[in-house]
Amino acid sequence: MAGSVGGNSAIQASRGAGVGARRFVAVGNLLGFQQKSFFPETTGREFEATTLLKPLIANREHITVYRGLDHGLRGGHFAVHTFLSGVLHHESKNRPDGNVTIDQFIADEVGTETRFPSLTVGSEGGIHGGCQMSWTKSGVRVPPITGPAELFDRLFVTESKERRAQRVKDNSLQGSVLDLMLEEAGALSKQVNQEDRAKLDEYFSSIRDVEKRLEVRRRWADQPKPAPPFEKPADSNTVDDLPMLYELIALALQTDSTRVATLEIGGSFLPQNLGIDKSYHSLSHHGNDDAAIADLITLETYQLEHFGKFLTRLADVQDGEQTLLDSTAVVFGSGMGNGSSHTNSDLPIVVAGGGYGSGEFRNVASRHSGSIPLCNLFVDIAQRMGIEKDSFGTSTGAFS
Repeated sequence: MAGSVGGNSAIQASRGAGVGARRFVAVGNLLGFQQKSFFPETTGREFEATTLLKPLIANREHITVYRGLDHGLRGGHFAVHTFLSGVLHHESKNRPDGNVTIDQFIADEVGTETRFPSLTVGSEGGIHGGCQMSWTKSGVRVPPITGPAELFDRLFVTESKERRAQRVKDNSLQGSVLDLMLEEAGALSKQVNQEDRAKLDEYFSSIRDVEKRLEVRRRWADQPKPAPPFEKPADSNTVDDLPMLYELIALALQTDSTRVATLEIGGSFLPQNLGIDKSYHSLSHHGNDDAAIADLITLETYQLEHFGKFLTRLADVQDGEQTLLDSTAVVFGSGMGNGSSHTNSDLPIVVAGGGYGSGEFRNVASRHSGSIPLCNLFVDIAQRMGIEKDSFGTSTGAFS
């Protein structure tokens, strides 16, 4: 696929817009990975290629594998949504930034520089509902783009002049409605008690989020999108669509359509599409059954193989004096540590590109006293994106 788009003149012409800009991608799944087949025994640069890390060895020098980072949470499936935030949704009400995830935290700061502040890709089916990996400061789940056909349209299909003109009118109308809401809420804030004023502050925050999105839409309303590099793909299933979803995310970064993207491999990733006639969820509760574990490793290896190909794809794209992978910090992992025992500790984490390519396995738990929150790593990622913040989620500092 990379070869077929490499010579596309429209895409090449778009490269200069964000050349050298810092970018961020996060990839996660709902059920974690087999820890014994994921984590090496040897720390440092001499770590062995475990069963699940073998697909990444071609990019060994571009990755760092972490063990011992998590959010200190419990909840099993109901805490998986904290992967990129560190905060349970139902405990986020009184936090200034709610349970905002690191992708949306970054997008709030740098997202106005591109057509799409962020792209959230996932599914709306499967265990406990749809994709829940991305959340705004207002505590709202970001609905995902659910397949390659929709993602392709977002990136490459330019609406008709008539439709764009209608969008301009819609944006103007929505802006007027927001102005009226702010005016009424401002008057009301002078008449309410402290508790209700806090609720109004949440309301104001939500309005400001909408205002930002409106401003971005206005800015790009009349700008044509890049020419499509190939025909529109058809949606198939999450398993077979995974390579195309990765390709389209790579193109979104390459064309500077966005600098922030997430991909959640959710409950719609069906084992049947890999010839395994069992439920992914039931397999995750394997109880140390060898056959179930073997099936899980097949599913997880497939996911890591295509993640590895995504890294190679980014490494093959020149971005000024460096590669697109050099410009992009990519986090891969899960909010689930051990799916069989429903733990959310000892999360599987790989960080690639973006200055994180140490070629090392770092067992944080064995080298440091006390617990280091995964959010500390997110603080470092945000700071490398140029965001002057020293905290995020449950962080206690910055950690790289």
